Amino acid sequence: MKEEVVVAIKHRDQIKEGLPYLDSIGRRGMREVVLARSSTHNSPSLIDDGANGAVVKVLDRKRLDRKFDLLAEEVGDRYRIVVGKSPQIHYALNVAKKAAPSRSTILLLGESGTGKEIFARAIHNWSDRKDQPFVAINCVGLSRELLESQLFGHEKGAFTGALELKKGKMELAHGGTVFLDEVGDISTELQTKLLRFLQEREFERVGGTTPISVDVRIIAATNRDLDKAVRDGHFREDLYYRLNVVPLTLPPLRERKEDVPALASYLLKRSALETKKNFTAITEEALRKLIAYEWPGNVRELANVIESAVVLGQGPELTLHDLPAAVVSPARQVIPDGFSYHEAIDDYRRELIAKTLAQTQGNRAAAAKLLGLQRTYLSRLIKTLRVD
Repeated sequence: MKEEVVVAIKHRDQIKEGLPYLDSIGRRGMREVVLARSSTHNSPSLIDDGANGAVVKVLDRKRLDRKFDLLAEEVGDRYRIVVGKSPQIHYALNVAKKAAPSRSTILLLGESGTGKEIFARAIHNWSDRKDQPFVAINCVGLSRELLESQLFGHEKGAFTGALELKKGKMELAHGGTVFLDEVGDISTELQTKLLRFLQEREFERVGGTTPISVDVRIIAATNRDLDKAVRDGHFREDLYYRLNVVPLTLPPLRERKEDVPALASYLLKRSALETKKNFTAITEEALRKLIAYEWPGNVRELANVIESAVVLGQGPELTLHDLPAAVVSPARQVIPDGFSYHEAIDDYRRELIAKTLAQTQGNRAAAAKLLGLQRTYLSRLIKTLRVD
């Protein structure tokens, strides 16, 4: 009688949490395996056949290794860091790997699109918490009350509409890692509560009085200049020092252009697989343009350009004609005298957003999708940068 292995996949973006588990039992030759979204205790949970749209495959035992390899390749490609040749990215990776085994709080700094969440996930996977939950929270675009509820949860009846008790992300991530993205945008009131949590590792749910203790590792990220925010009184100095235990600055793509060929090649392969189109290479002429471009949107912008080229192009090569005009013939940017580094970056961002809005005829949702941003964050940037 042949052995069968049942693999239930709830969502492709959640497979990665169970890969080590699948690997360990698959190689031992167990008869049945059921893999689903990790529970709060981070053990794959049993689900009914077909529940919540789960895709169930029954595999012959002899084909398990090949199927597993394909699954690992697909998920690994989607979440891995593409290691470039530049000294900057090698330094960042070395710091991340050294810090990963510790319990120390890590502060990831860098412009939008430099890959801060990818690094956060990598740090989690390199740590002894890798088999526990990784929970990401975007601190942008939420009101103070909603963000507080997201972080710490609320009791039944805590406010209008709170019909039942809800655990917060901190509680759900017990034993694992919490990634606070755009932490520089947290309100002053919530900064105080976050500081207390970092000091005591305990909190009360909204509307509650009972302290709840959790064991989580905090990784925070921001594209803001927190030093300046502290000096200007917009960010608590004591919270800054609590977060800034292991600082790690991710370099913008324009400062590591030697990595563009490897990144572009990887992104081409990924987009071709996702769209099921035959793209196998980038022409030398197109690659020269990709290297020459300044990439104000960093790796995220490069990923969007490659994806668009694959979706709209014919293949098998990505050519100059597949690239947008902004990349092929970028307007020469003249920096006014007296501009600081951050003012110059803001000017780049302002121009990029304005061009994208013009391209989408003012449709902010479409512009946000092209830029790889959340719509609420784009609206905030439009207001902050005073985009016309």
